[in-house]
Amino acid sequence: MKVICNRDSLLEGIITAQKAVSTRTTLPILQGILFDCRSTALRVTATDLELGIECRIDAEILEQGWVVLDSRLLGEIIRKLPAADVEITIDERNIARIKCMNSCFNIQGQAGGEFPELNKVEGEKRMRLPQDLFRSMIRQTVFACAVDETRPILTGALLESSGNQLNMVALDGFRLALRTVSIDKDADAISAVIPSKTLNEIYKIYKDQQDKVDVEFTGNQIMFSMGNTRVISRLLEGDFINYRQIIPEEYTTKVKVNTLDFLESCERASLLAREGKNNLIKLKISEEKIEVMSNAEIGEVHEEINVVTEGKDIEIAFNSKYLIDVLKVIESELITMEFTTNVSPCIIKPLDSEAYVYLLLPVRVIA
Repeated sequence: MKVICNRDSLLEGIITAQKAVSTRTTLPILQGILFDCRSTALRVTATDLELGIECRIDAEILEQGWVVLDSRLLGEIIRKLPAADVEITIDERNIARIKCMNSCFNIQGQAGGEFPELNKVEGEKRMRLPQDLFRSMIRQTVFACAVDETRPILTGALLESSGNQLNMVALDGFRLALRTVSIDKDADAISAVIPSKTLNEIYKIYKDQQDKVDVEFTGNQIMFSMGNTRVISRLLEGDFINYRQIIPEEYTTKVKVNTLDFLESCERASLLAREGKNNLIKLKISEEKIEVMSNAEIGEVHEEINVVTEGKDIEIAFNSKYLIDVLKVIESELITMEFTTNVSPCIIKPLDSEAYVYLLLPVRVIA
C-alpha cells in the first residue's frame, strides 16, 4: 500500500474517525483506525462495535491495500507534521512508513482484514434534513437523555415522524425535552431511538450549515451521511415511553419572563444551591415578579425578576441544573412557564414558538 494525501485533510479525517474509537475494550484492534485504499479513495474508519465513523479523504493511490494503525499515536504524529503532503507506505509486515518533508516515522500496524466491518445500511427508510436544523434538534434535546443504564431505552432520544412533522424527544424520569420540525410530506415514516453518544458525536462533527444530512434506517441500524463522512450506529431496542401522555395541557399559573435575565439569576442562585444537599432553587411567583432563592449552611441568596403572570401565585422548587440546562438552549428572548401545583410538572416554552417544549418535575420541599 502506498498513498499520498494532504496533511490537513488527513488530520481532519483522523480526528473525525477518532470519535468512534473504543476507549475501553478488550479488543486491541478497536483502538486503531483502519486505513483502506483498495479503491479510488482513501477511507479511514473507526468503530467501537456500536458506533462507526468512516471518512473519505482525497488522495493519490499509488498502491492499493489496507492496514490498522494505532489511533492515538497516529493522530499525534500527523498533528505534529508540517502542512505538506504526507506519504504513507505499508510493507508486507504491516509496518507503516509515514513521510512528510524531512520527517519520517515507522510504526507497527495490524492487518486490515482483522478490523470489523461496519454494518451495511441499505436504507429501507430515508429522509433528508438541513445540517443546522438537525444540530439544533440534538442540542435542545439530548441533554435530557438518561445517564444511568437502569432503563437503557432512556439513554437515547426518540426520532419519529408523522405526516410532515418530525419529533425528537428525550427524557430521564425528571424532565422531558421535545423539539418539533416540519419535513417533506413524502418522507418515510420513522420511529427510532438513537443512543445519546451517537447524537453527541454527530453534533460535534456537523456544522451550522444548510448542507443536507441524509438519514437512512434499516433494522436496528441507522446511518447519517454528509459530504465525505458516514456515521453508522445501532439503535436502542425497546418501547419508548408514551411521552404525549406526560405533557399537561392545562395550567393555573402562566409566567412570561426574559430568558437571559432568568438564566443569569438561576446561575447565581446555583452557586449556593450546589453547596446544599439537594441542589435546589426555590421560586416564589406572584403577579409582577419571580423571587429566585437558594440557601445552604454557608449562606443564602435572594433575587427578584420582573415578570408578567396570569393566574394564581405559587411557590415551587427545582433542581438548579435541570432548570439551567433548558434556559441555555432556548434561543428566544422570552419564555413562558406554565404551572398547575407545586408538585406537578412545569412546562417551559419559547414565547414565539410551539416547536420546543420542556417539562420539568419539581422537587418536593418539606417545610
